[in-house]
Amino acid sequence: MKELVIISGKGGTGKTTITASFAALAKNKIIADCDVDAADLHLLLHPQVKETHQFRSGKTAKLDMRACNKCSKCVVACRFDAISSEFRINPISWEGCGVCSHICEQKAIKMEENLAGEWFISETQYAPMVHAKLGIAEENSGKLVTVVRNQAKLLAQEWGYNLVIIDGPPGIGCPVIASIAGASAVLVVTEPTLSGLHDLERVAKLAGHFAIPTLVCINKYDLNTEMAEKITHHCRQNGYKLVGKIRFDPLMVESLVHKTPIVEYSKGYISLTINKIWEECWHELKRK
Repeated sequence: MKELVIISGKGGTGKTTITASFAALAKNKIIADCDVDAADLHLLLHPQVKETHQFRSGKTAKLDMRACNKCSKCVVACRFDAISSEFRINPISWEGCGVCSHICEQKAIKMEENLAGEWFISETQYAPMVHAKLGIAEENSGKLVTVVRNQAKLLAQEWGYNLVIIDGPPGIGCPVIASIAGASAVLVVTEPTLSGLHDLERVAKLAGHFAIPTLVCINKYDLNTEMAEKITHHCRQNGYKLVGKIRFDPLMVESLVHKTPIVEYSKGYISLTINKIWEECWHELKRK
C-alpha cells in the first residue's frame, strides 16, 4: 500500500485543490484530510458522513465545591493565575499542568479528559474519506492527525485499497510530521515567489529528515517565470523530482466557486496538466 501526502510550506498554494483532483483521478484509493486545524477538502468532495467518533485529548481541571474547604493552596500554587480567589477556574488562563489537583488534600480538583473534537468516516463520489474537526482552541492536532491517518490505512488494508491520498497540513510543525512520517512520498505544492522557495526548502528538508522522497509541483508558475526557474534549479540541485508546473487559469477559481475538482469541472489545459502530474506521481510511487 502506498501513501502520498500533499503538503506545502504555507497555506494558500493550491495543496487542497490538487488533492481533490488526485482524488478524482486515482484508482483504488482512500482519501484522508489531515489538515485538522482548518479542514476544507470536504468543500470539494462533499463527503456523506457514515460514522462519527469522539476525539479526546488533554485534561481539564474540575473543581468540586462540595469537597473544597477553601484552603487556597491551589490559588497560591497556580503560576498562571487560572484559579481565582472565589475558587473559579478560568478556562482561558488554564494551562493543564495539573499542579492544583496534586496539592489539593481534599481531592476537590479532578483532572477530567477533554472532548477535543471529532473524526469521521465518510463516503464521497470518488472514494471513502477519513477526516476530522478539531474543536475551537483545542490542542494536540498532531495526535488527531495520527488518528485520521492510521484509520485511513486500516480501512485501506481492510477494504483492499492500494493507495492512501492525504491532504496534509501546511507548515513544518507537529501536524505535518504526524502526516508524513513513514509515507511513501510527499508532493510539495509551491508557488513562484521568494517565500514559496523558502517554504519549499523548509518542508523538503523536513521530508528529507525522515528519508521520504520529495516531489515538487509549481502552481501558477507563469506569474513569475524567473522565480519558477530558480525553484526548478533548486529542485535539480537537491534531487527533488519536479513533476510538473501549472499555469494560472481563471477556470481554477470558477471550479472552486462551484465546489468541484478542476479535473471534473473542465477538460482543458489545466486539467490535462494536473492529469500528467498525477501520472508522474503514481509512476514515482510505484518505483518506491
